[in-house]
Amino acid sequence: MASVLDPLVGSCITKLQEIIAEKAVLILGVKEELKKLQGTMKQIRCFLDDAEQRRIEESAVNNWLSDLRDAMYDADDIVDSARFEGSKLLKDHPSSSSSRNSTACCGISFLSCFPVIQKRHEIAVKIRDLNDRVEQLSKHGNSFLHPGVGPTGQGSTSKGRENSNLVQPKLVGKEIMHSSKKLVDLVLAGKEQKDYRLAIVGTGGVGKTTLAQKIYNDQKIKPVFEKQAWVCVSQECNEVNLLKEILRNIGVYQDQGETIAELQRKIAKTIEGKSFFLVLDDVWKSSVIDLIEAPIYVAASSVILVTTRDDRIAMDIHAAHTHRVNLMSEEVGWELLWKSMSIIEEKEVQNLRNMGIEIIKKCGYLPLAIKVIARVLTSKDQTENEWKKILSKISAWSESKLHDDIGGALYLSYNELPHHLKQCFLYCALYPEDSTIERDDLVRLWVAEGFIEEQEGQLLEETGEEYYYELIYRNLLQPDGSTFDHTSCKMHDLLRQLACYLSRDECFSGDPESLEAQSMTKLRRISAVTKKDMLVFPTMDKENLKLRTLLGKFYGVSQGVDHSLFKKLLLLRVLDLTGSSIQTIPDCIANLIHLRLLNLDGTEISCLPESIGSLINLQILNLQRCDALHSLPSTITRLCNLRRLGLEDTPINQVPEGIGRLTFLNDLEGFPIGAGSASGKTQDGWKLEELGHLLQLRRLDMIKLERATTCTDSLLIDKKYLTILNLCCTKHPVESYSEDDVGNIEKIFEQLIPPHNLEDLSIADLFGRRFPTWLGTTHLVSVKYLKLIDWNSCVHLPPLWQLPNLKYLRIDGAAAVTKIGPEFVGCCREGNPRSTVAVAFPKLETLIIRDMPNWEEWSFVEEGDAAAASMEGEEDGSAEIRKGEAPSPRLQVLPCLKTLELLDCPKLRALPRQLGQEATCLELLALRGASSLKVVEDLPFLSEALWIVDCKGLERVSNLNKLKELRLSRCPELTCVEGLGSLQQLWLDDGMQDISSKWVPGLQEQHLKLHGDDLDIYTWPRG
Repeated sequence: MASVLDPLVGSCITKLQEIIAEKAVLILGVKEELKKLQGTMKQIRCFLDDAEQRRIEESAVNNWLSDLRDAMYDADDIVDSARFEGSKLLKDHPSSSSSRNSTACCGISFLSCFPVIQKRHEIAVKIRDLNDRVEQLSKHGNSFLHPGVGPTGQGSTSKGRENSNLVQPKLVGKEIMHSSKKLVDLVLAGKEQKDYRLAIVGTGGVGKTTLAQKIYNDQKIKPVFEKQAWVCVSQECNEVNLLKEILRNIGVYQDQGETIAELQRKIAKTIEGKSFFLVLDDVWKSSVIDLIEAPIYVAASSVILVTTRDDRIAMDIHAAHTHRVNLMSEEVGWELLWKSMSIIEEKEVQNLRNMGIEIIKKCGYLPLAIKVIARVLTSKDQTENEWKKILSKISAWSESKLHDDIGGALYLSYNELPHHLKQCFLYCALYPEDSTIERDDLVRLWVAEGFIEEQEGQLLEETGEEYYYELIYRNLLQPDGSTFDHTSCKMHDLLRQLACYLSRDECFSGDPESLEAQSMTKLRRISAVTKKDMLVFPTMDKENLKLRTLLGKFYGVSQGVDHSLFKKLLLLRVLDLTGSSIQTIPDCIANLIHLRLLNLDGTEISCLPESIGSLINLQILNLQRCDALHSLPSTITRLCNLRRLGLEDTPINQVPEGIGRLTFLNDLEGFPIGAGSASGKTQDGWKLEELGHLLQLRRLDMIKLERATTCTDSLLIDKKYLTILNLCCTKHPVESYSEDDVGNIEKIFEQLIPPHNLEDLSIADLFGRRFPTWLGTTHLVSVKYLKLIDWNSCVHLPPLWQLPNLKYLRIDGAAAVTKIGPEFVGCCREGNPRSTVAVAFPKLETLIIRDMPNWEEWSFVEEGDAAAASMEGEEDGSAEIRKGEAPSPRLQVLPCLKTLELLDCPKLRALPRQLGQEATCLELLALRGASSLKVVEDLPFLSEALWIVDCKGLERVSNLNKLKELRLSRCPELTCVEGLGSLQQLWLDDGMQDISSKWVPGLQEQHLKLHGDDLDIYTWPRG
C-alpha cells in the first residue's frame, strides 16, 4: 500500500544517506551502487501520491505497489546487512578502513582477506540486483503514473494534545437512556428465571456494544449477580479461547493444554448454584451458545445478553427479548457531529447545518462514522466549500470497490491521515479484536518497526506518544476511561476491519500453521493465535520467509515455541513471546541481526545466551516477570543501540559491569542497586554512579536502594528527558534497619535530586524518618503524578501543596503519621506567612490516602486561628472536629479536586471543615474503614457519589445537597441521614435494613416532594 510505502521509501532514502557516509561502506566497496539506489528511490517517491489515489480502483496500480513494497522491504534488509557486515569487518580489520583502495586488503593475511572479499561480493551482488529491480519499477511506474512534487503527506499531526481534548462528548440521548433502563429491568427480572436470554441487534457501528456496556456496568446489575463475565466473541474467536476468556472474567486460573470439556467443567464448578450474568459481544455464529449451554445449566440462574448484527442469531438462541438499536435521528446526529468537533455552541456552525445533515446521511447515521468524520472536518476551514469537498470524497469512496462493510467515511478518515500515522494505525490490526492496547507497548512496537520520524530535541518514544494521542483524538482509537491519561485503548471492530483490509497483503492474525507456503512468502507481520501447545510455522525454505514481526498471543496460557523459528525467521525486527512457556533461548539468536525488539515478559527462561551480545540493532529487551531469571549475560553491555531494558518483578541478582556504555538507554525498569561485591564477570547489582552516562533516560525504576553507598547531587538533575522516576527500597523481612542504615538511606535520597522536567514520581518502602527536602519545595515544578507508598517511619508528610502541576496524589501506608496539619496545605505561620499563599494543590484532581492506622487528625489551619470556639460543647463530637477549622480568607485549598478516597484509616476522627467550602469540584468521596468518623456533613459541592463502607462509628450524614448516589455498608450506628435533596439512588447492604428504617422514610418523602417520583433504593448481600 502506498500509505505504508511513502514512509518506508523515505526511511530507506534516509538510511542510505547515513550509510553512504560511514566507514563501514568503504570497506565493502558499494558506495556508488548505494548512491544510485538512493537516486532511483527519490524518483519513485514522486509517483506514490497518484498511486495511492488509484490503487482501490485499478488492479495494475495495486500490483505495482505490491512489487514496490517488496523491493523496499528488501532494500531495508540489505541496508541493515551492509551496515552490520561492514561494522563487523571494520572491527576485525580496523587498518583497512584507512585505505582508499576499495579492492585492497592492506595489512591482512591472504587467508583472513578471503572471507572479507567473499562478504563484500555477496553484498555487492545483492545491491546490484536490487538496483536493477528498483530501476525497472521506476520505469514501469513512469509509464502510467503521474509524478507529483514529492512527498507532502496529508493532514497534520497536532502536538501536545491536552488530555481534556481527548475526552469524547457525553451524548447519551433519551433513546439510549430509555433502552438501557428497559434492558436493565429485563436482566434483573430474568434473574428470577433459571435461564433467560436477550439480544441487542443492529448494524455495525450503530452502538450495540456501547449499550451493552452501559447495561453490564449498571450499578443495579453488579450487586445482584454473584458472577459476571464479558466476552468479545468476534469472527476470529475460537472455542478454547472463548471458554478461557469466561474463566478469566470469573477469576479462575487455566492450565496449559486443557481441553474444551475440561474448561467447561471448570466453568460449571465455579458458577454452580450461583447467579451468573454473561454478555457475548459481537456474536457471528449461534453455535457459541451450544458451547456454554451445558456448563451454565448448573447455575442457580443465568442471564445471557448477546449483541449481533444478524437477526437470525437472536432467533437461533431463543432470545426472550430482542432489542433493535436504530440509526440516529438527524437532530441527534447533527449534535454529535458538531460536539465531536470540540465546538462549544451550535451557533458557531449553524450556517453549515444543511451541509452537515448531508454528511450525516453519507455516514449512514452511524455514531462511529460521524465521530471520525468530525475530526476530519475539524482540520479544515469551517466553510461550505470545504465541507462540500469532504461530502464529495465520502460519496466517491462509498461508491468505490472498498469492502462492503467499510463505509466511505471511515476510509476517508484514514485517507486524510499523514503518511506516518497511516502505518501506525494499520499496525493496530495485529491486536486481536476487543483486546486492550497499552500505549507504551504500542509505541515500542512502532519504534522497533521504524515508524517514528525523528524530531529535533525529542526522543522517538516522546514522538510516538504524540502519534498515539493523535489517533485517539481522531477517534481512530478508543481510550479506556479507567486509566489516567488514556494510557490504554481499544480499536472499534469496524476500524479494525478497515485496518485488516488495507494491510491484508502483509499482515495476518491467526494460526500460522494454517497458512499455505505460497501466502507466507508475502507476509511481513503475523499475530500468532493458536489452540495448540506449540507455536510452529509451515515447512518452507528460510529464504522465502520475509517476516519482520511475530507477536505471540498466548491468552494467559503457556505455550511452547519451536526453536527452529530462530533459524528460519532471519529478518525479524520484532519478536514478542510474552507469556509463552519457552525456557531457553538458543545461541542461534545471534543470527537475527535485524532484531529491534525482543519481548520475553512472563516466560520461563532461566538464562540468556552470551550470543545475545551480537544483536547490535536490538533496541528493546523486555525481561519482566521472568521468575526463573537471576542473572544477565556479560555481553548485554554490547547492545550499543539498546533503548529499553525491562527487568521489573524479575529477581535479577547478578549483572555485568558497564551498563553506562549503553548511552541510548532511555527506559530502565527494575534497575537493581548493588552492594559492590563482584563474582568474576558479574556483580550483585549496578552502582548508582553507572547511571551517570545515561543522559537520555526518560524512565528509571530503581530497586534495592538501601544497598547504595555513594551518590552525587548531579546524578539525576541533569537528565533533561527524565519524566518517570520510581525509587524503591526493600522491605526488611524480620528485624528493623539499623541507625546507620537509616542515616545512609536519608543521605542517598537527599542526593537523588530529580530534574525539573520530572512528571511522574513514586517512592516506595522508604524507611528513613524524614523525607528528602527537595520533595517539599517548588523544585518539582512539572510533577503531575506522585505516589508515596509505605513510608512507615516518617512522622510528618512533606508539604506537597506547592507542587503547581500535581494532578494525582496517593499516600499509602504511613503508620507513624498521627496528624496531617496546616503545613500540608501551606497554611503554617512559621516561615510561611499565609499572605504569600494563594492556592494549595492548585491542579490536584485525585487524592487517595490509605492504610494510615494511627492517623487521627486532619486540619487545614492552625488551632490559634480558631473562630469556632463556641462549638466546643457539642456532644456528638462535631465540635472537636470543627475546632480550629475556620477557613483562611487568603487560602484556596484543593480547588480542582474531583475524587477523594480515604481507606483504612481507623482512627481518623473528622474531615476538615474547609474541605466542604473549598473543594468546589468534588464528585466522588469514598470512605472505608474509618471507624472513628462520626459525621459526614456540609459538603455542598459533592455532586456524584458518596461511598461509605465499614465506618462503624458513623452517626450522621447530612447537608449534601448535590449528591446523586449514596452507598452504605457496615455502618451500624448511622441513625441520621438528611439534607440530600438531589439524591437519585440509595444503596444499602442487607445488614443495614433495621438501622436505615430510621431515616429512609424521610428521604423517600423528600424525594417525592422535590421530584414527584419514588427514590430508587437497592440492596445487595453483605459480602
